Amino acid sequence: MGAIPQVRKTGPKSYPAAEAVVGGQLVEGRAASKVGVAAAGSVKVLGVSLNDAVAVLVTDPVGGVLNTAPLGTRVNVAKGVEVPVKYAAAAALGDKLIAASNGRVTPAGANPDARTIVGECTEPAGVTVVDSVAKAWIY
Repeated sequence: MGAIPQVRKTGPKSYPAAEAVVGGQLVEGRAASKVGVAAAGSVKVLGVSLNDAVAVLVTDPVGGVLNTAPLGTRVNVAKGVEVPVKYAAAAALGDKLIAASNGRVTPAGANPDARTIVGECTEPAGVTVVDSVAKAWIY
């Protein structure tokens, strides 16, 4: 194969938001080249959101107050990184992870569909509290 252009050299890839996204949530590909919060067991996870974003930029005053720092409409999506994410269930160090509801992660279990594995738990003491934020390596 001849020379090919390198698409992503450094940093995260940016996508338009299909819905409101919070930094630390897993995101999946959606229609029209947009991303949204990953559903439980998704096979379309692109990575983890590094920032908050909304689908539509709000520039009108709300209650007579103009927000001079509105959320953007693009989501920076990273993969191949260790980041804090929200766990939907307890996990041990090294557990393989899949997407859970609301862009969270959960242990994959004994026989997961290989397409659903998104990373592994890297929290040294594991995760014992549901809905807590802890470290994970996202593939």
